[in-house]
Amino acid sequence: MSESLLEEIGSNLSFGGQQLRYRHHSNILNCDMTFSIYLPPQAKQAPVPVLYWLSGLTCSDENFVTKAGAQQHAAEYGIAIVCPDTSPRGEGVPDDEESAYDFGLGAGFYINATEQPWATHYQMYDYVVEELPALINAEFPVDGSKVAISGHSMGGHGALTVALKNPERYCSVSAFSPICSPINCPWGQKALSKYIGDESQGHWNSQDTVELVKIADDQLKQSMPVLVDQGDADNFLAEQLNTQLLIDTAEQEGFPMQIRFQSGYDHSYFFIASLIGEHIRFHSNYLR
Repeated sequence: MSESLLEEIGSNLSFGGQQLRYRHHSNILNCDMTFSIYLPPQAKQAPVPVLYWLSGLTCSDENFVTKAGAQQHAAEYGIAIVCPDTSPRGEGVPDDEESAYDFGLGAGFYINATEQPWATHYQMYDYVVEELPALINAEFPVDGSKVAISGHSMGGHGALTVALKNPERYCSVSAFSPICSPINCPWGQKALSKYIGDESQGHWNSQDTVELVKIADDQLKQSMPVLVDQGDADNFLAEQLNTQLLIDTAEQEGFPMQIRFQSGYDHSYFFIASLIGEHIRFHSNYLR
């Protein structure tokens, strides 16, 4: 492992594997970034499949690591889990002028900003799709041909849009409580207008899962396994998430997504921890 590329800043034994945390310089984001990676015990013998987890608003790379309880399941199925941060950070990286939680630091939305001052640093799509995987494949015992992606809320939006736009890179995708249609909710409208400009420029639809489903070809519909879980007691469900819109659109377009409402669950990591084992098992079926 190249010390010049990575600085290890955390290491813990977990279910026979290693939960690790690193700092590195991102050329795409023009700042230093942190990420966490869980290497299951099977990685000591041979490269293992890898699942990328994208977290939601206000989170860092550590929330999923400490709250989801995913390591036990990753160890069982022999899958590495990579958790990037949710935005660029550091000196000179701009934030929401009112320090709002839903934009700027901790809220990169996994898109490439085109508007200033955001464009200099906020290139999270390229970081997640290109730069970080290249680093992971070069520095860790993972099989870069067996990759899945998942996420929560803003990260669920990220996972779904990234997978639908790059089906050749991902074997499967899942999401918890995803922002299904950013163009139709306050969180998404704020982020898109600031990061990529006015809607009239025609760039918004490419950042929206519902809109991507509408233009998906038959090959994508047949080849991309999708699992979505949404709690019906989620206080963001009605205003921000648009889950029913995704269900209706997928049905209309003949895209066989597995989208499940889970009774009584909210938007928290208690929900994720309750079902993460099912999601990792789902991905394991396609990462063999």
